[in-house]
Amino acid sequence: MLKTIATPNAPAAIGPYSQAVVCGSLLFTSGQIPLKPDGQLLQGGIKEQAEQVFKNLEAVLTEAGSSFGQVVKATVFLKDMNQFGELNEVYASYFGDHKPARSTVEVARLPRDVLVEIELVATINVEIV
Repeated sequence: MLKTIATPNAPAAIGPYSQAVVCGSLLFTSGQIPLKPDGQLLQGGIKEQAEQVFKNLEAVLTEAGSSFGQVVKATVFLKDMNQFGELNEVYASYFGDHKPARSTVEVARLPRDVLVEIELVATINVEIV
C-alpha cells in the first residue's frame, strides 16, 4: 500500500508527482530544489541553496514520521562538482555522525537552473501490530 506525503512546510509539487511516497516502512522523497515553501526560488550560492533544500527535506521527513537519522540513501545532483566541498559542509551539519549511503553526480542542468537537487530514501516509524 502506498501513501502520499504532502506538507505545506515544503514547496508543493509543481508537476505530476508527490513530495514523497511511503511504501511499507520506506519513505522515498522527490528531489528537492531550493524553493521556499511558498514556491519562490531562493537566490544565493551553493551553501544557501543547499540549506533551503535540507529545510524542505526536513519538513517532508517530519510529515512522514521520519528524520535525517533514519535516512538510508541520499542522491545529490550538483550543477558544478567544484562545489562538492561546500555542499558537504551543509550536508554534514544535517547528518552529523549518521552516514547514509550517498551518490553525488554533476549534471548539465537542474530545474529552474538551480545549483543543487537532493532526494532521500529513509525509514519511517511504523507501529507493529
